[in-house]
Amino acid sequence: MARIAVIGAGMGAMASAARLAVAGHRVTVYERGTTYGGAVGRFERDGFAFDTGPGLLHLPAVYRDLFVKTGKRPLEDCARLVQVDPAVRHVLADGREVTLPNASRGGAAAVLDQAFGPGAGERWSAVLGRARDAWDATRRPLLEEPLRRDWQVLGRDPYPALRGSGLLRRRPPTLAEVAARELGGDGLAELLTARVGSYGVDPATAPAAAAVLPYMEQTFGSWYVRGGLRALATAVYERCLERKVAFVFGADAEVREVLVRGGRAAGLLLADGTEAEADFVVCGVDPRRLGVEPAPGGVPARGAATPSRVTLFLALRGARPADAVHRTLVHSPGGPVTVLRPDDPATRPDADHEAVTVSAVCGPAGATGAPGAEELLELAERAVPGLRERLLWHEVRTPADIEAATGALGGSVPPPALAGAGGRGLYPANSAALPGLYLAGGWAHPGGGLAHAGMTGALVSGLIVEGAEFRGSQ
Repeated sequence: MARIAVIGAGMGAMASAARLAVAGHRVTVYERGTTYGGAVGRFERDGFAFDTGPGLLHLPAVYRDLFVKTGKRPLEDCARLVQVDPAVRHVLADGREVTLPNASRGGAAAVLDQAFGPGAGERWSAVLGRARDAWDATRRPLLEEPLRRDWQVLGRDPYPALRGSGLLRRRPPTLAEVAARELGGDGLAELLTARVGSYGVDPATAPAAAAVLPYMEQTFGSWYVRGGLRALATAVYERCLERKVAFVFGADAEVREVLVRGGRAAGLLLADGTEAEADFVVCGVDPRRLGVEPAPGGVPARGAATPSRVTLFLALRGARPADAVHRTLVHSPGGPVTVLRPDDPATRPDADHEAVTVSAVCGPAGATGAPGAEELLELAERAVPGLRERLLWHEVRTPADIEAATGALGGSVPPPALAGAGGRGLYPANSAALPGLYLAGGWAHPGGGLAHAGMTGALVSGLIVEGAEFRGSQ
């Protein structure tokens, strides 16, 4: 039995802790905040409740596997997952609306034919079909396996752009170029670029392989957790407690540095001067905070330009309309704005009120150009008619607030890892430069987002339990 110290109680960190505890190790989690979940938090006021981080779950199989591997009760017994249908409504800049069904290729094609004319659905299906080829080519090395030593091969874009399109002459095309060339004008391409942009990925610079993100949504569906995504964090935390994982919360649990003895990680130095000895250390927070170095010859650490988000929590008088859509993407020149309207009694004081969350990707704290509350309200009103007349109050959550809550420098919110672009979309390996130190959560391979961060738990636990030759579950 090894002693394992985990830094932070985010989703990737807790997933690692639960799996390591099941393997027989003694695990202690040190969280400088007062609660678990990391970015998956909750804001409550006057009977209204809002998720402070992700509002939807994609690839729920990651968490189903976590619960299967760590206990007898499956995920569905611990958190109530419901499919969101329709999956998303797009409000284009010219006012047109396009509502796509959940996890239905044929249904999406029919909607697009009606919205953009015959053939639009076929073009959309063809692009997502090529995205499926990219997904099949990179799923294991990019999501299910530790980062390969020859990670540079993942810098080649696996998206098979159409030959004869003129996009392969000088360099691999960007996602925006593929969307324009393969989907055409009249707004259809915007549906693809907006979906990718909502992940914090810039379509103008992202590789064409970023099309795997909307492919995953259409194939595996979009899911909501009753009570909000915070309920998923609670379920993972309770699973950790069932596996006898110990948690230490509060300012005294803040980690100042990773102790090094004999050339390897040997524990943690805490804010109160206490030394917590350990045989292995798992860093589940932004590793830049602790000066953690990636493995030699591996993917370099993420720079300061990683995007953040600005979010509005809106308390509205009046019942949620029966035909309201859970998620709307409002297209704007500054990028898509996401409006979430969950039909969930747990988010509102009663049936005569509604809780709405509005968010947009922006630069990290200190950067210029982040949309203000008035701009977001104006854009949100395109998704929620009469919003201002119904508005009781609103709260703003800025990148600085995210930094204070999660410790991520600048309040950065890392997007999922992507193949292509010379490897710029990849993250450092789960094994750090210092022996005995491992990286979990959104700042390590395979990157941010609930599913990807959760997957780091399987990778870190596999590397610790089975050693450096661990290649992922088969």
